[in-house]
Amino acid sequence: MSNRPTLYRDPSRGRIAGVCAGISEYFGIELWLVRILLVAACLLSAGTLIFVGYVAAWFILEKKPTTAKAAQQTFSGHGQSTSSGKGWHNTNTEEAEKVVVKSKIWQAGEPPKKAFFDIKQQFENNEERLRKVETYVTSSEFQLNREINNL
Repeated sequence: MSNRPTLYRDPSRGRIAGVCAGISEYFGIELWLVRILLVAACLLSAGTLIFVGYVAAWFILEKKPTTAKAAQQTFSGHGQSTSSGKGWHNTNTEEAEKVVVKSKIWQAGEPPKKAFFDIKQQFENNEERLRKVETYVTSSEFQLNREINNL
């Protein structure tokens, strides 16, 4: 079994059917570059063949499945119970995404400065969450809730 990803079309990132978006994700290159190459191939060579290939890929390729990310526990800051437990709930699933840094301009991912900013922002958000947890755990409300639960 190989680690190679499956080729899907991605309508959420695509303009027409998501074929170019799927190709860009499969090969790990920027979406704009795939689109430019497709248009250049249509204009400079066999445009009809490229068009027929695009339409065929539209019908042959499956849509990219949406994956449910594992819910991360995030502190609400109020100490009140929510549906998932004692004041914890999932506030932002985008924070859990990995930051992919590109080394070449045509590769998919973020430029190093943007990646550094995103990572710094994630650390600041985590620090703020930790401060809220520490505030709640050291509060008298937490001790009262713990005593009530122990009854």
